[in-house]
Amino acid sequence: MLSRSPFQRYGSPEEVAQLMLFLASDESSYCSGGVYMVDGAWTT
Repeated sequence: MLSRSPFQRYGSPEEVAQLMLFLASDESSYCSGGVYMVDGAWTT
């Protein structure tokens, strides 16, 4: 499965945490909802 991944690696917990930190910050004040795919480019 990993060989079929566009990035050829698994994401780290720190990479996933970056989205969580953004959504919890004031920088995301204009975001009103959505689906955020943190999947290493599997979904396009």
